[in-house]
Amino acid sequence: MKTTIQFTIHLKKIPTVTHQMQRITVHGGRPQVYEDAALADARQLFCAHLAQHAPEKPLDGPLSLTTSWLYGTTSKKKAGTWKTTKPDTDNLIKMFKDCMGRVGYFDDDAQIVIESTAKMWDTRSKIVVVLYQLDKRVGEA
Repeated sequence: MKTTIQFTIHLKKIPTVTHQMQRITVHGGRPQVYEDAALADARQLFCAHLAQHAPEKPLDGPLSLTTSWLYGTTSKKKAGTWKTTKPDTDNLIKMFKDCMGRVGYFDDDAQIVIESTAKMWDTRSKIVVVLYQLDKRVGEA
């Protein structure tokens, strides 16, 4: 039986830091990558919320992931419109998928073969997530 996981994460504010904002330092002549406090806080926030909805065991096979990032605004003119400013969707979703893997949604984010990420303005900040298993072969019922 194929599994579908669907939930909404309500937040005061969606973090604006993204995975590519990691820092690099050099120790002993070797570069080392690290997360600053804001990035580590965002990762912890995502992992904590995602853990509440994680399956008992990781989903196997190909997966489809749809996320909608709704950024809270008090402007009636903005609410209901697309968010065309940073962060970029590809940078936005990277850390989120890393957290999903870390808390047990799947073994490897390479399993996600269909992905859709939208960002828009809304009256409240939230992330809507839909993850479901696909048939192993394209076109099977």
